[in-house]
Amino acid sequence: MRIALAQFNPTVGDLAGNVDRMVRSARDAAARGAEAVVFPELSLAGYPPRDLVEKPSFLDASERELQRLARETRALDVSVICGYVGRSDAETGKRALNRAALIERGEIVFRQSKMLLPTYDVFDEARYFRPAERQHLCTLRGTPVALTICEDAWNDRDYWKHRLYQRDPVEELFDAGAQMLICINASPYNMGKRAIRRSVYRAAARRYGKPVVYVNQVGGNDQLVFDGTSFTMNSAGEVIAQARSFEEDLVLCDLGAGTGERNEDFADECEAAYQALVLGTRDYIRKCGFSKVLIGLSGGIDSALTAVIAVDAVGEENVTGVGMPGPYSSEHSVTDARAMAEKLGIRFELISITGIYERFLQELNPVFAGRSADVTEENLQSRLRGVTLMALSNKTGAMVLTTGNKSELAVGYCTLYGDMCGGLAVISDVPKTLVYKLARLANQRHQGAIPESVFTKPPSAELRPDQKDTDSLPPYEVLDTILEAYVERNQAPREIAASLKLPLEQVLDIVNKVDRNEYKRQQAAPGLKVTTKAFGVGRRMPIAQRFSQ
Repeated sequence: MRIALAQFNPTVGDLAGNVDRMVRSARDAAARGAEAVVFPELSLAGYPPRDLVEKPSFLDASERELQRLARETRALDVSVICGYVGRSDAETGKRALNRAALIERGEIVFRQSKMLLPTYDVFDEARYFRPAERQHLCTLRGTPVALTICEDAWNDRDYWKHRLYQRDPVEELFDAGAQMLICINASPYNMGKRAIRRSVYRAAARRYGKPVVYVNQVGGNDQLVFDGTSFTMNSAGEVIAQARSFEEDLVLCDLGAGTGERNEDFADECEAAYQALVLGTRDYIRKCGFSKVLIGLSGGIDSALTAVIAVDAVGEENVTGVGMPGPYSSEHSVTDARAMAEKLGIRFELISITGIYERFLQELNPVFAGRSADVTEENLQSRLRGVTLMALSNKTGAMVLTTGNKSELAVGYCTLYGDMCGGLAVISDVPKTLVYKLARLANQRHQGAIPESVFTKPPSAELRPDQKDTDSLPPYEVLDTILEAYVERNQAPREIAASLKLPLEQVLDIVNKVDRNEYKRQQAAPGLKVTTKAFGVGRRMPIAQRFSQ
């Protein structure tokens, strides 16, 4: 059987637009000789649709558009498999179903509902969907197929030491006589995830001795980035076809001949993370209806990386960098920012906040009388920069991209309504040590646009004389190892201190900073997830709480 893997980038809620594009892809697949074309999980609705599925009108529109997809592919000699949000007819439970449909010659001949509904990390499917009570074999072009949806193929008892679910839909379907596995997915990216997926499906192919077709969504939807990287494996678990990572793609494979098209997938994980950030930034900007962006260019490494990502996402003509020197800004901060803007080809504006800052202090002095200068005056500078950027955003219609990294956000080394102002926190899930690696990679792509001095000067917020990040924080090489252990692996402080051979007092100080600054993170702009545990939708900590480590 010749199958086309239609790696698709849907827009959540754009049911008609998604169907229009799926019809075009199906026609392309048929013209290239495919007998079946497979789209990702919830490709008709976009993933995740979240509370849209609680609207009866959304469920009605989803079914109408599914029927239209069937009508408009009637003349094609190609079977179509797609994901959509269906309505449950059960008298109790959730009204929506996460479903797959098989369309042949204009008719919906088979529907399968997802059984295993994930509720960990960024997933919340049990909130929205009713689980299937059982699965049924799907007959595709005369072949019995195990047609599954994402999580349903992630519960193999031979692969996982500790399974999350008691039932294994794939095992049940192969026991019923399936001759291949087709799994449609909306599996978000994080570093290392693509290798894990291949390992999971390789184990399934070898266990059952049958081919596997894996089709994944691609694109950015809010905080999640989907990498695609769809593939087909033969019965030995060898990849015979593969779609690109981080791009839409239509890849054909011939299961009978054991052959298929293979495209680039960014073997280097640092390069993959960079591509994820570019894709997530581009889609967030465009799917929210924006075309232009503003970035506060400080001359530091974080704003430099954000600017390069923005250029790759929406083009240099749509990016404006704004230098906002204050009373403690160094001369090289301005010169580095201007030099980088020129090399990138982006517009650069210079707006000093010094005069405004001094006037603010003049007006506040009577109220502040008798109180010594402290972090208040530092935060005021940051907030003046935030006000400046938001004023430009209002006037020009450009979205502000914030430039804070994960290390800073973790410990609260950022200012609410200041450097945290913006529509998207591009690198908020990128630890500082990774920022430097990604910036080096970005510099290779852009012929050294980031000046070398940006890499070598000590990181500083420049909010007081001779300020350095290390005045308040340990070196980032130390900080990031602590944060990874605490945030991503949930290790306790004593365990972290022992494993990293660090003073317990130092670890406790960092952990307490993380816990105390939850209120800041929950007011931050949405950020793009690239690590295993990001601050945002996948980490739901209470703000008002007193659990201590």
